[in-house]
Parts: sequence; structure tokens; C-alpha cells
Amino acid sequence: MTSLSRPDLSDIHYGDWVDRRLPAAWRPYTRLARLDRPVGIWLTLFPCWAALIQASHGLPDLGQLTIFSLGALLMRSAGSTVNDIADRKFDGHVERTRFRPLASGELRTLQAFVFLAVELLVAASLLPLLTPYTRLVAISVLPLVFLYPLCKRFTHWPQAVLGAAFNWGMLMAWAEIAGHIPAGAVLMWAGAIAWQIGYDTVYAYVDVRDDTRLGLKSTAILFGRRGKMWIGLCYALAVGAWSLGGWLLEMSPPYAVGMLVIAAHLAWQTRRIDLARPDLNYRLFRANILTGMLLAGTALSGTW
Repeated sequence: MTSLSRPDLSDIHYGDWVDRRLPAAWRPYTRLARLDRPVGIWLTLFPCWAALIQASHGLPDLGQLTIFSLGALLMRSAGSTVNDIADRKFDGHVERTRFRPLASGELRTLQAFVFLAVELLVAASLLPLLTPYTRLVAISVLPLVFLYPLCKRFTHWPQAVLGAAFNWGMLMAWAEIAGHIPAGAVLMWAGAIAWQIGYDTVYAYVDVRDDTRLGLKSTAILFGRRGKMWIGLCYALAVGAWSLGGWLLEMSPPYAVGMLVIAAHLAWQTRRIDLARPDLNYRLFRANILTGMLLAGTALSGTW
């Protein structure tokens, strides 16, 4: 049975707004950049916004918010392109990813490399708008962006590398606004990594059968039947790091209330996980958009 007959798990949803509204030549590039699958964009943006709010101790400057939002969008898209280039020979053998542009032959590898260069150049155009220190922090993430797609070949922890890169904007926010990265900000970033290991493991269980057959590695394969316990531990570590980080950043009492709400939401997710139901796990992965919203809202409440 192909992924077209399982729309709840399909990586590509043919007949969506991309097919209806965009010229045919644009469609594979839109899908390569994951613009048709905005879940990852939101999961990148909300932690970054939370850090901007904490560093600004209130609503951030509109200009800074725009720059960081565009940067997160562009780097997430570039990271997705790098991932598809690296995995082009595997994706065709995985039910969820077999219709991606490179795996299906809609795009050639050279075209993807040219598109990646354009993405990186557009992202680089934002650097002059940042301080020299923030530029240095921004450039430092590039090794992680290019390393992540290769990790699944030699380590069971690609989700940790992805989490570090995905949430790098949190460190950049403090570098830009405060001129330094305090310990509390590093803890917030570490909490986001733990959170991402948790929710990306939930996502990885969707592909665990295909990944095992192809000899690839992931936390889902490592955790096996004990995945629910380990995912819950990751979520607990995330809440603990965010709580301690907020305390070090002198967040006000409403922040603690927000942390309790986040803890309850993540506990609900963990309780619902069923390793034998990839459709449910995919929905629980998407539920972390709400976690990100709660994190940004909690950061704002902590500045009152």
C-alpha cells in the first residue's frame, strides 16, 4: 500500500495548495523547502520567539522579530534541502518519503544544490542586519546543519543534533539583544533540544520499520519498546531545563504556572503514545505546535 492511500502519514499531499495554486515548475522546490509542510517551521519559530521575548523582557522589537522569523524560515528550508540531498537514495525506499522531489525524480541533484545555494545566499543577506557577535553565532550553526543528515548512518542520536541546530536561533536571540548568552539561555536551549529529541522520536516511530530495513539509526530504533518511557523522560528534562532556565533569567511567577501547563500537555502526549500506531504518533508529533505556542506564551507571561 503506498503513502498516497494513507494521507495521514504521507509526506507529500498531492492536490494540496501547492498543486492548485503554484506553477508546475515551482512545485518541487516548494516541497523541497517543506513550505507545504509548515509543522517544522512552527516548531522552529516558537522557541526562537520565546527567546526573543525573554531577552527583550517583553515584546521584542518588530524589526528583530521579522529578521529572526525570516532567518528561521530560511534555515529550516535550507536544512530540509540538505537532508533531502543526503537521503535521496534512501527516501525512495521509505513509504513516508518516497514521493519527495529528489526521491521521485522530479528534481535532479544539481538542481537541488543550486536551490540550496540560493537559500543560503538569501539567509546570508540577513547577516549584515545583525551585530558582529550574532553573525559569528549564526555562522557557527552551519556544521550542525550539514552534519545532521549524515548522523543517521553512524549514531542513534541524529535527533539530538537536529535539536541543537533547529533551536540555534534561541542562542542568536540573546546574542543579538543582550550581547551575551547567559547560563539561563543555554538551559532554555538545552530544554528545547530535549523536547525535540522527544517529539522527533515520536515522529521517528512512523519510519522505524523502513529505517531498520535500510540499516539507518534513530532514537526510535535505540529506544525500541521502551520508547514511551524515554520520550517521557525527554519531556521531563525539557520542562526541568526550561523551569531552571526561567528562574535564572528572573522570570516572574506566572512563568511557573505556564510551565505547569506545558508539563501537563507533555504528560498527556506521553500517555497517549502507542508505538504500534504510527498514525497516532504522527498526530502527537504535530501536537507539539501547541507546546511551542505555550512556551512562547509562558515566556511572555514571565516578563509581566
